[in-house]
Amino acid sequence: MRHQRRGRGLGRDTAHRKALYANLTGSLVEHGRITTTLAKAKEVRPIAEKMVTLGKRGDLHARRQAKAYLRSGDVVHALFADVAPRFAERPGGYTRIVKLGPRHGDNAEMAILEWVD
Repeated sequence: MRHQRRGRGLGRDTAHRKALYANLTGSLVEHGRITTTLAKAKEVRPIAEKMVTLGKRGDLHARRQAKAYLRSGDVVHALFADVAPRFAERPGGYTRIVKLGPRHGDNAEMAILEWVD
């Protein structure tokens, strides 16, 4: 039984999964839109929302927390300078998931994860 087992394993160990989430979140911040599987998009969405919340706070501690997770100074700068100010008046719900249908190779359900504007 999977009682109190939250999240998806995605067939990876913990370190690989955390790196995947950080990379997908960084790509979303950098490009504004990513195409990935539906399961990955559903897992990355709350992380991206938390990063925007850190960006809206804007203090040094929030910047260091974002840098610790995203591991890239350029991405953190883009988050705090470009992405977070766009959502200054919005109380939450910064991302949108749009389903695309199955992928040809392995029939995995694909989706677009993007910022709401």
